Amino acid sequence: MESAEIRRRWLSFFEERGHAVVPSASLIADDPTLLLVNAGMVPFKPYFLGETKPPAPRATSVQKCVRTPDIEEVGKTTRHGTFFQMCGNFSFGDYFKEGAIKYAWELLTSSVADGGYGLEPEKLWITVYLDDDEAETIWRDVVGVPAERIQRLGKKDNFWSMGVPGPCGPCSEINYDRGPEFGVEGGPAVNDERYVEIWNLVFMQYERGAGDGKEDFPILGDLPSKNIDTGLGLERLAMILQGVQNMYETDTLRVVMDKATELTGVQYGAAQNTDVSMRVVADHIRTSVMLIGDGVTPGNEGRGYVLRRIMRRAIRNMRLMGATGPVVQELVDVVINTMGQQYPELVTDRKRIETVALAEEAAFLKAVKGGTNILDTAVTETKAAGGTVLSGDKAFLLHDTWGFPIDLTLEMAAEQGLSVDEPGFRRLMQEQRDRAKADAKAKKTGHADMSAYREIADGSGATEFTGYATTQGESTIVGLLVNGVSAPAASEGDEVEVVLDRTPFYAEGGGQLADQGRIKLDSGAVIVVRDVQQPVPGVSVHKGSVQVGEVTVGASAYAAIDINRRRAIARAHSATHLTHQALRDALGPTAAQAGSENSPGRFRFDFGSPNAVPGTVLTDVEQKINDVLSRELDVTAEIMSIDEAKKQGAIAEFGEKYGERVRVVTIGDFSKELCGGTHVANTAQLGLVKLLGESSIGSGVRRVEALVGVDAYNFLAKEHTVVAQLQELVKGRPEELPEKIASMLGKLKDAEKEIEKFRAEKVLQAAAGLAENAQDIRGVALVVGTVPDGTGADDLRKLVLDVRGRIQGDRPAVVALFTTAGGRPLTVIATNEAARERGLKAGDLVRTAAKTLGGGGGGKPDVAQGGGQNPAAVPDAIAAVERLVVETV
Repeated sequence: MESAEIRRRWLSFFEERGHAVVPSASLIADDPTLLLVNAGMVPFKPYFLGETKPPAPRATSVQKCVRTPDIEEVGKTTRHGTFFQMCGNFSFGDYFKEGAIKYAWELLTSSVADGGYGLEPEKLWITVYLDDDEAETIWRDVVGVPAERIQRLGKKDNFWSMGVPGPCGPCSEINYDRGPEFGVEGGPAVNDERYVEIWNLVFMQYERGAGDGKEDFPILGDLPSKNIDTGLGLERLAMILQGVQNMYETDTLRVVMDKATELTGVQYGAAQNTDVSMRVVADHIRTSVMLIGDGVTPGNEGRGYVLRRIMRRAIRNMRLMGATGPVVQELVDVVINTMGQQYPELVTDRKRIETVALAEEAAFLKAVKGGTNILDTAVTETKAAGGTVLSGDKAFLLHDTWGFPIDLTLEMAAEQGLSVDEPGFRRLMQEQRDRAKADAKAKKTGHADMSAYREIADGSGATEFTGYATTQGESTIVGLLVNGVSAPAASEGDEVEVVLDRTPFYAEGGGQLADQGRIKLDSGAVIVVRDVQQPVPGVSVHKGSVQVGEVTVGASAYAAIDINRRRAIARAHSATHLTHQALRDALGPTAAQAGSENSPGRFRFDFGSPNAVPGTVLTDVEQKINDVLSRELDVTAEIMSIDEAKKQGAIAEFGEKYGERVRVVTIGDFSKELCGGTHVANTAQLGLVKLLGESSIGSGVRRVEALVGVDAYNFLAKEHTVVAQLQELVKGRPEELPEKIASMLGKLKDAEKEIEKFRAEKVLQAAAGLAENAQDIRGVALVVGTVPDGTGADDLRKLVLDVRGRIQGDRPAVVALFTTAGGRPLTVIATNEAARERGLKAGDLVRTAAKTLGGGGGGKPDVAQGGGQNPAAVPDAIAAVERLVVETV
């Protein structure tokens, strides 16, 4: 049974039994504590925590998941993988243990003809929690599983919680016996390789307290509503139904390995090392496609870093198997063709996915070339200092700047006889991740405990947003935090976070910055609001300070936003929509939104593109946007179902989480997008849009920055002043400026070439004199000294080679000359064949000199080049070269 059919049967089975089918959420987690969705229940977490009311009492999904804690282990075993699909069925206060157990048994053991998976009942083993008598009784007496195939396990194996205070409960796992060829008998308590877990049923019935680990926490009592959360690993079930040994041999991964074989000639199963590489490629390419499909782009932090890391690890392993050219295109196509049966959007977005993937491959192949030089220098410096371990900060630099996977650094360092300070590298990596997570969390929560916001949400419900229709209005303070802690009151000067029952303030989201303004109380107290965030869905937290008086919970208030700021932001947001559509019209659907920021009078818009946008295209885009403004198109917003929005062709932003009902913003006949932000009423209100330019912000992602309205006018006015000044300087009309300035620059460049030619000739004139004054060191002619500062590397190299050529006969010769250019010392050293026969190699001499100069260098035995940081050390470097020559001969 193919994976797509397993998925179809799951959803069909539970839909027929009254479950709402919930599409897989994006892999981009809507949770500040997670980079990526790593479990099937993550999208349902707000329902289990009581933050949001579930859409239905029963639900089912097949959720895309990515786990990356042990990327280095992927490939080494057949059990580790990064991407997987978790089939789940959920009950929110509806059915409980008996219902969940009976559903699971029915689906697994019903015949294929009847819509089930057709597993043999006698091969299924059950585990339950130590004291869960109720679950064991249901399995034994209701379902009919023999008592000898039911085992009890402890908290570590059969008790579930989120790792924090909140819902928890015992679980029951269904395991499949793969037979004696996989090990000894005795059930899952004895051998989890033979008895593989395929389905976990979690019975959420208790509330847990604080504690460490999976076992050390107290049970505080029963939950008011008992819930069900189950998860079946699709890949594990596919492995069983397809009769293969492990998940890498299932249909969605085997085809990737087959394509890798086609590209490299390496057969899976031929050797342990190439089998590891095959599994790495299959897993990582599939995960990369799924991440890109959900809008992740390669980068150096967060989700982008995860994607970059696994993509580059896959490409690296293809090269280890012998691939010499680009390979990503064909591997990506195989994944899209296979996974597209389950996720049709992959096929629709094929071009965009390929564009991002190919750009990252090209960037990595270029980085390997450049990073190799950096690694060689680091290795040379380490050896010169007598070390045997490449420092963690060097490995981190290679990883962070050049995108070198740590395993690549380990391998290349080992080839030169060095190990790598892996603990130091991983410490730096963890510090980087911690900083990124802390920054993201602090932005949302202001360092407050999330439970404080949840308490307010539980007590007063969601904040009603009135800002679409009004900019001010009456409200009541329903929550107050001072220094991140709930408080009944706050005094003048206190930094506060205020929750209102209704507010005109827009909370930052969807790329739009938050409103600012004031909240005035009937008592005369005033709060200046600087920011608004939603750390808990639906609850707007106003961050600011008490300017006057005392603020108390329950007080009546009057909230008013800064209307000029709101209008400026609204103009920017509407301009962003116009820019998005104009770019898609010019570049195609691959120019999909990858992020934005709408601030007063200006915006930035990130979009997918493998190459820079030509200036002529950008000019056309700008012209099109301003043409739309002159058409005075109305801007409208409408609430509709997500399905209806898609039918109307509304554009959705990658990575955004949308509910069943969405807000669609339409600009005349030009643009239609899903958007919760604020906008102008008519395009004429924008006045003017000026695109300042575009640039790269990552592999396959470009950024346009622009000004809107008065800000755009002021910019153009300043440009006009500059043009007028240039006219005065060059005595020409505006249209003549490019030609006249180009002519002046051409003449300047010609003059610089003449000066450079003269300087080079002057430097080379010194060659004869230098050769004639060579020192004699035990028969070796040594020319060592300095040349005028400012001499370039190319001229210095020509001079050194010229001097070497002037030393007559078979006499051994060493030429080492130094200069300072741009404030940094530089040296080039050359030896002839006779000198090399006596052990004098240019590379060794340069490394000695460069170490003294505070830098590094290298090259071939006949000529080498190096440099450093300290010009004052040049005399010491000359002396070091002289000493090494004396010691060698």
